Amino acid sequence: MKKRTSGLSFNRRKKKINTGLLKEIAVWAGEVLLTITATVILVSFFGFRVSIVGPSMSPTLENGEKIWVNRFLYKLIDPKQNDLVVFLPNGNEKSHYYVKRVIGVPGDTIQVKDGAVYVNGEAFVEEASVAAIENALLAEEEITVGEDEYFVLGDNRNNSEDSRYASIGNVKKEYIIGKAWVIVSPWDRIGLLK
Repeated sequence: MKKRTSGLSFNRRKKKINTGLLKEIAVWAGEVLLTITATVILVSFFGFRVSIVGPSMSPTLENGEKIWVNRFLYKLIDPKQNDLVVFLPNGNEKSHYYVKRVIGVPGDTIQVKDGAVYVNGEAFVEEASVAAIENALLAEEEITVGEDEYFVLGDNRNNSEDSRYASIGNVKKEYIIGKAWVIVSPWDRIGLLK
């Protein structure tokens, strides 16, 4: 009698499932899921990415560059002179984020004389290469930085809307979102900010 090669057969062997491979796939999928979850938590809690709008921070930051903002740091410490801060002008959530350099901290007096910035009567030590200021605006007269306020300037001093303008003025700490930390784009400019 001939054996049937098609149809139902109850004598076939069951295929063995490779449980080692399944475990390895499950571990790998779990690691990927954990990494994605940790990244989302870190990004939403510690920082976010911002695009630079305009030339006000040139040459430190150029129009269109993208930076990483550390929003956690200023929950622990206060901004200090020469920090690059990211803020919303007057807390206006409909505005784009501004990036400027802190010149004066609470209690400081600021004045622009003969194109130079003076803090508490002494010439400010610049960490960036900046041009002489052509228009002092509000800072022509001595400005006192109030409690929980900061006086900020753009590095491109003659093309920057900053604390010299009445529309910006001293920036309240509550409007500071975080510290500009790292340039993330374009690739040839990636690096930590000073």
